[in-house]
Amino acid sequence: MTNPQQTSKSDAPAPWWKFGHVWMVFGGPAVVVVASFVTLYLAVTRPDPVMDENYYQKGLEINKTLGGTPSSAAPAMAARNHAATGVPKPVDAP
Repeated sequence: MTNPQQTSKSDAPAPWWKFGHVWMVFGGPAVVVVASFVTLYLAVTRPDPVMDENYYQKGLEINKTLGGTPSSAAPAMAARNHAATGVPKPVDAP
């Protein structure tokens, strides 16, 4: 008679690291952790540039030096005025 508690080496289950599914389960979070450290490194070593406190006023001054006409200085304002008046835009002759 054989002892049922005795198992041969061929009957022993394989260790956990030999199953591909385990690496797939551990691999996803491991990739995310590595990517977060890369993102942290990039955020620390490349800070955002500081904007000038007067950026809006300087932008208005730049628009004034480009010609000062409503269509070149503020296209959105010209479009709004055109939509409000309902006057069609003149068609250029060929």
